[in-house]
Amino acid sequence: MTSTDTKKTSIPNTLTIAGMDPSGGAGILADVKTMSALGTYACAVVAALTAQNTVAVTDIAPVNPQFVRQQIDTLFADVMIDAVKIGMLGQTGVIEVVADRLGHYAPRHIVLDPVMVAKSGDLLLEQKAVGALRDQLLAQATLLTPNLPEAGVLLEMRQVETVKEMRRVAERLREMMSHQGQRWVLVKGGHLPGNETIDLLHDGDRMIELPGHRIQTRNTHGTGCTLSAALAALLVRTSDVPHAAKLAKEYLVGAIAHADMLAVGRGHGPLHHFFHLWKQSPLQ
Repeated sequence: MTSTDTKKTSIPNTLTIAGMDPSGGAGILADVKTMSALGTYACAVVAALTAQNTVAVTDIAPVNPQFVRQQIDTLFADVMIDAVKIGMLGQTGVIEVVADRLGHYAPRHIVLDPVMVAKSGDLLLEQKAVGALRDQLLAQATLLTPNLPEAGVLLEMRQVETVKEMRRVAERLREMMSHQGQRWVLVKGGHLPGNETIDLLHDGDRMIELPGHRIQTRNTHGTGCTLSAALAALLVRTSDVPHAAKLAKEYLVGAIAHADMLAVGRGHGPLHHFFHLWKQSPLQ
């Protein structure tokens, strides 16, 4: 059978615009793994470069904003993109380019993960770029996914420590987003004290709790990247954001729960993105 005889399938195309983590635990490599595991064809635009492993980020190299523009324009000229996940952008010029080009192409779904700090504590976003991210990208996002430290930076306030405080943070962040169309904020509670990891999903009207329990493992590198990439992949398959969020969190929990099956590095290792697909090692 020739390729022209093969029946075409409608596999959605997803895109991650983010930084490169050579260890594969976070950034575009983790996003591509997640999007692929959840049944979409993953594309990637490199917006920043890092030298990092499971222990530390040793260096960051910016990508020329005009080259980021060229990557986006070249891709969209050929590939129909169904959903976009935005991760580490690093600098103001890149944020401006991404906001401009996505405003031009207007993909149906945009998941914005405001990546600012690595698991190791290293800064991944220039402090002066926070305002550009807040002013230019929040208005385009279908779904904003900050953790508690990131929410504090976006709102210029201290990090909250209770679910009650998270509710007010979710309300304030939603107010900063566009009021046109379906807009949601998912405030992630992974930094809450204790064993509960409650996330709050808010659209300006509904405040939905997504409960969870902390899994005892040090292999949690890239949890935020994985969740936002999963949301982008799942939003293509369902227009119901709460349902997509529930499924994305279930996938994340599974990837964390199986993370200890991998042996990658000496620090915070990666999640097991293919836990439900790899029944056994291909070498066995």
